[in-house]
Amino acid sequence: MRVALLGPTTVETEDGTPVDIGGARVRMLVARLALDPGRPVPATTLIDDLWGEQPPADGANALQSLVSRLRKVCPVALEPGGYRLGVSAEDVDVFRFDRLRAAGQVDEALALWRGEALADVREAPFAGPVAARLEEARLAAEEDRGELDVAALTALHEKHPLRERLAALLMRALCAQGRQSDALHVYAEVRGRLADELGVDPSQELQDVHLAALRGELGPRPVVDRLPVRLTSFVGRDEELREITGLLGQARLVTLVGPGGAGKTRLATEVAARHPLHGKGRVWFAALAGIHAAEDLPGVVLKAFELRMTSSDPMRRPNEGMDRIAEVLGAGESVLVLDNCEHLISAAAEFTTLLLRRVPNLRIIATSREPLAIDGESLCPIGPLAVPNGQADVADFGAVRLFVDRANAVKPGFRLDESTVEDVKLVCRRLDGMPLALELAAARLRSMTIRQITQRLDDRFRLLTSGSRTALPRQRTLRAVVEWSWDLLTEDELVLARRLAVFPAGADLAAIEAVCGEDALYVLTSLVEKSIVDVVELDGEARYRMLETIRVYAAEQLAASGEKQEFVGRFRRYYRDLTARWEPFVRTARQIEAIKVYQAEQDNVVAALRGAIDDREAGLAADLLGGVFWYWLIKGDNERSERAVGEVLALADDLPPDVVATFRAMRLIMTAIPGLPEPIEASQVIEDCVNTGATQKYPSLAIALPMLAFLSQNKELARREVHRAAASEDAWARAGADWAMSFILSEDGDLAGAEQARDRAYDQFVAVGDRWGSAMTLGMKAAFISHTGDNLAAIALYQQGLEVARELGSVEDAVQQRWRLAVEYARLGDTEAAVREVEQAEKFVRDAGYDQLNLMIGYAKAEVMLRSGHIEEARLLSTRFKDAASVAAFLGPFVTEWSAILDARIALAEGNPDEALACAMIAVGTTSDRGDMPDLSGVTELLARVRLAQGRTDAAVRLLGLAQLIRGRLDLGDPDVRRMVAELGTPEPLTISKAEAMRQVRAEAGLSTG
Repeated sequence: MRVALLGPTTVETEDGTPVDIGGARVRMLVARLALDPGRPVPATTLIDDLWGEQPPADGANALQSLVSRLRKVCPVALEPGGYRLGVSAEDVDVFRFDRLRAAGQVDEALALWRGEALADVREAPFAGPVAARLEEARLAAEEDRGELDVAALTALHEKHPLRERLAALLMRALCAQGRQSDALHVYAEVRGRLADELGVDPSQELQDVHLAALRGELGPRPVVDRLPVRLTSFVGRDEELREITGLLGQARLVTLVGPGGAGKTRLATEVAARHPLHGKGRVWFAALAGIHAAEDLPGVVLKAFELRMTSSDPMRRPNEGMDRIAEVLGAGESVLVLDNCEHLISAAAEFTTLLLRRVPNLRIIATSREPLAIDGESLCPIGPLAVPNGQADVADFGAVRLFVDRANAVKPGFRLDESTVEDVKLVCRRLDGMPLALELAAARLRSMTIRQITQRLDDRFRLLTSGSRTALPRQRTLRAVVEWSWDLLTEDELVLARRLAVFPAGADLAAIEAVCGEDALYVLTSLVEKSIVDVVELDGEARYRMLETIRVYAAEQLAASGEKQEFVGRFRRYYRDLTARWEPFVRTARQIEAIKVYQAEQDNVVAALRGAIDDREAGLAADLLGGVFWYWLIKGDNERSERAVGEVLALADDLPPDVVATFRAMRLIMTAIPGLPEPIEASQVIEDCVNTGATQKYPSLAIALPMLAFLSQNKELARREVHRAAASEDAWARAGADWAMSFILSEDGDLAGAEQARDRAYDQFVAVGDRWGSAMTLGMKAAFISHTGDNLAAIALYQQGLEVARELGSVEDAVQQRWRLAVEYARLGDTEAAVREVEQAEKFVRDAGYDQLNLMIGYAKAEVMLRSGHIEEARLLSTRFKDAASVAAFLGPFVTEWSAILDARIALAEGNPDEALACAMIAVGTTSDRGDMPDLSGVTELLARVRLAQGRTDAAVRLLGLAQLIRGRLDLGDPDVRRMVAELGTPEPLTISKAEAMRQVRAEAGLSTG
């Protein structure tokens, strides 16, 4: 437990959790006991110190009552000598302050203060004298610093105008800024106050400072800058700068570790330049990159001091050099930067250890591609700059900031705008956010466009060769940067490093040993130490990866070694086996575990599949696609799935019939939504899946085949496939059968039967542990319940679906559930809740970096605004939706339909039914063209509203009847529909077919009925 008294009294547990210690008198007791940490305080002393001259009638009982209250939250013991608080002196900030100040760590000591000492217990009799003593100690510590800026010293001087030491410090600081007259004014003011208030003259010390100021001896001194010249702005490393500065305040050796090109040298230089000792000329920089022998290291440091060894005896040089280095650095507090230690790592470690031992007031900043690995070393890993990952607003990402800054330097007027942003993001991502690579790419803008640069990133080593002519040779080209690191590897490290190139997404140890060779751990960790490989922890397991630039170089070395074919083959077969092992679990209670595996291995699986397709390894490609297809379906990666299926089917001549039939079915159902599959083709594909035995091999067909038949409007075939799936031994397939059956029953008008089928499907999906099936079914159930008019029940189901989507880790599903929730709240009339859900969805997308989903959120926001009466804002949001959707592909043809529906409703709200009719006609056409009865019923209700607004009541009543027939019921969850029913009455049931109903709706909308 820790107690803080240098400010308001607070108590924390060891892990930093605040402790509520109660009212003012209890806080006084804590503070008084903490001033004697670990020692008993007599009860009589406590009574006097807490109540003073007016103690309570029964002081002992009153004290005991306070102690009892305190014991509930703090360790207080009654001992023979009194009450003891169970804390040590180190647990109380007052005593830590004294220790740090005595040790010369004044900044750390003053950082403990949070305001006035004992600020909230000053009424206690003991507090005044203690607080006065502490404030005096604080002021003395401020004076000990002696390096405060003028503003801070002026504030202290104004608060304590008679403290001569403060006045002297302020005068020195003013003179250092060239403000001699202000310094003399301070002296005159202090001298006058001393005479008027105390009747004394200034001290000899203050008089000496005054005389030095008069003589001009305290004027500004030029700063000796021994650091490399900084010719470019410092961009993108502000967080690391703060971190290193903080580490340097606590540790005497801070090593910046990272791969070549990460910007370690520039960052170390910037830290050193901003250190207070730089202004005193006590910072030195030693560049080690140009030396190759350990014995040359002291000479390089001496050169940084502008000294050289004088002895002609080679045997005495090392000792002589170290003595002279220690002499220079030991003359006062010092900072030494040792840059590029990796190629002399042992010598640098030995040199640094010896130097830190000999010079106690020295701090060292080292840069290296591996740690020095000595006692007292604090490591600061320096990796890539932050790179955008799907976000729309990218201007504040470190990599983007650096590239744009350097681009402006070589091509004035270069801007991050709509014409450049996508290319800039691509450059930053493909170059891993590595500063040197980004600077080399920006330099190419002297002779190339940004688009030309992005098109040539696959040939990055030829592209990025335009470094500074004054830079070290290994920093002038991207290849030279990587080769410098590569040349430092041992033979075993070289072998493993080049083999790791086959993993585009990195890998865990099991994968690396299976593909690259057994017993790789120790070599692998050595590659991590040398910044060739990064290691991250994923769900408690280490995962190893190379930066893309290093991997590209490693791939060249793998090809040159003659090993490429063997290890690429091992890589592809490993991921074939991995996906085959995990694919069944994607539909079970181990779904979340399986998804995490797929997420981690996604790029590796894609690379294996891509390579197998390109090399026409048909069986391997089909196995890989079959192993990953359902995961892609769950994650909504439809574009990738459709493209991969088409490419694998191009190899159909070399594939078994059941595989071909399955992927043909998948391609047909993916390309058929939206739209109608060609009935004959759909029927043939389904029969092929049955006849080849694919239905027994691929569980996903339990849903795919019934839905394919249903979408092709062959309900008889759809029922047959439902019954086939329902008879399966696979519980998930039986759940899928009920799910598909609900569509058939809805189409037949058996809404109760459809709901029962959905309930059975949901229960079975839950039983097998498939959250995707559960969430999908919950969304359907919510929409069904909403149509009955029970908005609250629908909201509860959407909320349940949201929780399942979160558990599943599906960003798209979670956002969809959020915007459906928002719309349902708006339909209920709870605008506040609807706005809250939209805001939550926006935040979720922003945090996840999944900006394309903002389209859906913007649409939902427009509907919320419209239903809450903010018509102008809804119109503006509708325009934004159309503008954004016009350049986004993922909504496809739905953009036109959704925009038409929204604009029709806005036009109705504005009292313009003719404009609304034109929009409604578009929506009627698109929904009827693809035979989407649920969506057609909704736009039919919208058309009824238009006719009612036009005064055509008979048409409105007829359209309501048609909508009721098409869906099986009206959407009574929509307040607009409820208002129409209240005005026009419930329509009489119609006896026509749904096909005839659709024909009549099209006719009413003025569309062709052929």
